[in-house]
Amino acid sequence: MDRKRIRSRPSPHGPNPEKVAKITQPKWTLPPYEIATTEQLQLLHDKSMQILEEGGIAFYDDESVRILQQNHVKVVDQIAYFDRAQVMEWLAKAPSQFIWSGRNPAHNVVIGGDNVVFAPVAGPPFVRDMDRGRRDGSLADLQNFIKLSQLSPYLHSLGAEIVVPADVPIAYRHLETMYALLAYGDKPVMGIYHTGPIAADAVKMAIIAHGEETLRQNHFLHGVVNVSSPRRLDDRMLGLLIEFARHNQIVDVTPFILSGAMGPVSILGTVAQLNAEALAGIVFTQMVNPGNPCIYGSFQAVLDLQSGAPVFGAPESQLALYLSAQLARMYNLPFRAAGAYASSKIIDAQGAYESVMSMYPSLLVRPNFILHAAGWLEGGLTAGYEKFVLDCELLGMYHRYLQNVSWDEDEWALDTIIHEVPPGGHHLGSSHTMRHYRTAFYRAGLFDYDSAEAWEANGSVDAMQRANAKYKKLLRQYEQPKLDTAVDDALRDFIERRKLEL
Repeated sequence: MDRKRIRSRPSPHGPNPEKVAKITQPKWTLPPYEIATTEQLQLLHDKSMQILEEGGIAFYDDESVRILQQNHVKVVDQIAYFDRAQVMEWLAKAPSQFIWSGRNPAHNVVIGGDNVVFAPVAGPPFVRDMDRGRRDGSLADLQNFIKLSQLSPYLHSLGAEIVVPADVPIAYRHLETMYALLAYGDKPVMGIYHTGPIAADAVKMAIIAHGEETLRQNHFLHGVVNVSSPRRLDDRMLGLLIEFARHNQIVDVTPFILSGAMGPVSILGTVAQLNAEALAGIVFTQMVNPGNPCIYGSFQAVLDLQSGAPVFGAPESQLALYLSAQLARMYNLPFRAAGAYASSKIIDAQGAYESVMSMYPSLLVRPNFILHAAGWLEGGLTAGYEKFVLDCELLGMYHRYLQNVSWDEDEWALDTIIHEVPPGGHHLGSSHTMRHYRTAFYRAGLFDYDSAEAWEANGSVDAMQRANAKYKKLLRQYEQPKLDTAVDDALRDFIERRKLEL
């Protein structure tokens, strides 16, 4: 496909039915699930403060060390020791809620409070589908997943590098990735941000798309700073953090801990360490730009101590998640929780169980952001096409779940119960049923509800086959959102200039 100029064009397959039922950003109306008492939560906080005061966090970046020292943080051999009063003072500057803006303002979302945002998988080097199996990701695959994210009413963001485009030279791969995010959708994007210089290019492209002053006044980019556990932030992540914070963009501080390797095997020790690492990153972000939007993230899995492989969906991970979420709420910070994680290589029972065991507990803790909500396979190494659309079906169910129970008068259906349906009768043809039969229950389009006989008569099509047909249909029906020609030209010109420099 020509990478030079990609103009918006209508689909030759007619209007897109996916656009008919636009789903708004869900709000949490259910109480969060909490497992720690107030006293236990305070104890967790105190242990984390002890880690920050006595163990410290390594900042392997000279500029970061200077910023810390300018703000009266004790630093010895690049290890920063934070005083607990200092931590709480800086945490108070972080906003509890903010808007994440998209290229189309109609897709802007709120992060924080009772709001939740779902975003697709990010970072896999491989892709998998039923037709071609597992293979290296390509630019075409990246574009396809962005299109699927744009079409899904249950994904509120296009995410970041949904799959690594291995067919693009690594020197300027980030430029083509950022362009694809801006050109093929108009929902909020995270951008591309592996290092400080890469994040700087993403910021420059966002300025071209939105304007410099508009960018500074709004939050268009969202960078994930993965703490290199245990207790270490390196120059790559700190470069991203500083670049995004200086431009007032979202910084998502998410320690990545495999209990048994980068953290202790115990749940409490892991959470105390994770909390200390997250707070150190958020406090440092506030030192760079007081009031900068931040997210407290938790990415915790366990290590299978027999094989050495990471395990997703483990019960210990969910218990750690509950505690992390309670801490984030105590600090009044937006919280990021686990997505549809799976260790399984394919769509099978293991993958389904793992994904639900990762995602459903996330719903219970009332998070504000869930990355990797669709498409994750093989411990994050693979983005699956069929897995992606099946996960979106699950997200549709979760959207309905989050709506809770309506207490409108019509919900009681008392006229039907008392006057219309006699004892021993049925409600199938009642006036109440007829008014609501299209919308009463969530119906997953990719799930089969027929009898065994009807299913066999229709070819015994399984979920994998239905998902394969679904994603292909969606791609055929995709319509590219309009991108201003002058903006498109400026983005491509910037990319061509940077290619010569890199």
